Amino acid sequence: MAKLLTSCLFTIVFLALDFGHQAYAVPYDYRFNPKCLAKPEEAHYGRGIVVNPELNLGLKGWTIFGDAKVEHKKSEDGNKYIVASSRSRTLDSFTKFNLEKDKLYVFSAWLRVSQGNAHIAAKFKTKNGDETAGWVMAKKGCWSMVKGGIFVNSSVPAQLYLETEDTSIHIMADSISLQPFTHEEWKSHQDQSIEKIKACIRKSKVKFQAVDQHGRALVNAAITIKQNLPGFPLGCKMNPLVLDDAAYQKWFTPRFKYMVFENELKWYINEPSRGKKDYGPADAMLRFAQANNIHVRGHNIFWNNPKLQPNWVGEVLTDDLRIVTDHRIHYVMSKYRGHMIHWDVVNENLHYSFFEGKLGANASTTFYKKTNQIDGNTIPFLNDFDTIEKSGGLASPAKYLEKSVKLEKKGHFTVPNLPYIRASLDQLSSANLPIWLTELDVDSRPYQILRELHAHAGVQGIMIWGAWTPTGCYRMCLTDNHFRNLPTGDVVDKLLSEWGHAARLKGTTDSNGHFETSLFHGEYQARVGHPSPLKSTNNLKRFNVISMPEVDRGKIHVKIQAGINK
Repeated sequence: MAKLLTSCLFTIVFLALDFGHQAYAVPYDYRFNPKCLAKPEEAHYGRGIVVNPELNLGLKGWTIFGDAKVEHKKSEDGNKYIVASSRSRTLDSFTKFNLEKDKLYVFSAWLRVSQGNAHIAAKFKTKNGDETAGWVMAKKGCWSMVKGGIFVNSSVPAQLYLETEDTSIHIMADSISLQPFTHEEWKSHQDQSIEKIKACIRKSKVKFQAVDQHGRALVNAAITIKQNLPGFPLGCKMNPLVLDDAAYQKWFTPRFKYMVFENELKWYINEPSRGKKDYGPADAMLRFAQANNIHVRGHNIFWNNPKLQPNWVGEVLTDDLRIVTDHRIHYVMSKYRGHMIHWDVVNENLHYSFFEGKLGANASTTFYKKTNQIDGNTIPFLNDFDTIEKSGGLASPAKYLEKSVKLEKKGHFTVPNLPYIRASLDQLSSANLPIWLTELDVDSRPYQILRELHAHAGVQGIMIWGAWTPTGCYRMCLTDNHFRNLPTGDVVDKLLSEWGHAARLKGTTDSNGHFETSLFHGEYQARVGHPSPLKSTNNLKRFNVISMPEVDRGKIHVKIQAGINK
């Protein structure tokens, strides 16, 4: 898998026009520092709307939330910060803001605790309820960054508070920032980020050279380029109905070159009773995918939800469970070795812990190690839901990163909160691991959400969880029963066109036989034509356009040799 180009800068500034007045909007800050530092970094956006963010003016602008004791402190190195102690409730801390309707707010701060480690949630309390803006694992002795965001539907006062379960812990905060953005500003950030990513990550320059059989330049040769497989994966869930429905196949195969099976590789389907295996549907779907040049994600080897095990597994004793899980992982990975681009090794590993409860705390770590031993070329994924779309919870970005470090990424999508989504991706991408949205299933604003995901440099693929059935789908239906696009299907087609080369590209070589263009990453074929008659062979070239290090960028060369009939 191509690595991200770390040399690209995603600082975005745009010009906003308002009745003839020019004003520069605040650029979005994509930075997230996952390190625990001796001294916190400065507040993002110069504090945003926060008064006294660096605490240089004592407690000016800060008020007590709940029953906490709030103090202004100064460390030995001169750093000033705020402390909430004597907390009788989990949410006792500080402060107050007035939030504006229809604004998107990005929140960040640096936190420390008085003892041990603690998961801390940054929340905003309004008359409409509480909303989590971000999570962090804070530690004693060093500062950790929390980053998140909220969207406000109505203009209301809002109280920020920091919550952790252990009330004996003192919470320290510094470099607090809250920055509002309008929808126009947010979209402009998104648009310019997409253009920047296209130039730095999603596209590369390619120089073609057309020569004859003697190596001489072909002048005014026509170069026709066809993309066979897009470099940015936008795929879709699939079920066995595709195997016997020609209309479904005709609709699906031109659009999607990546798929994931809905149920056909889940343990309770493959082995409903112990020792009696059934991989027939999965094998048939894999053959269909391979015949149509479609890549497949393996979903899944195990599922940590206790309710979604094969019925017989619950009765298996511990030592025997080690044997059957070892057999399962070796069998399924050996059977499909080289045929899956990814494996969701332990599904929903943050929400549930069936195998940890049965086999010990290192059960999942053992499973992941075995996947690498059996098939080191297939990427093992930590796969869970409510990670970047739902603020707070068991699979928050902070907990996801904590788990991923132990397992040496991915999202399962429901409700959009764009500031939280973008901030969560900032946080997850700091681990420099591949991020895929593997179960995208939204019931509102699909175009806005898909563009938000594609606009982030850390996202390397998206899978839509929307397979067709005669009775409809859960949320994200793409087509009706006659395989005519529904509105969401039109959104997908529009984005496929934006993110790749749906039409053939054409160009003409110069006096040196060269033609240069910029192409989205992916698999291609190029054919050369010439005013002189060409032989039928040696005028087609297949090639890949991939991410290149900055020092090599613009040096992808494709040489096509075409014999001329005489």
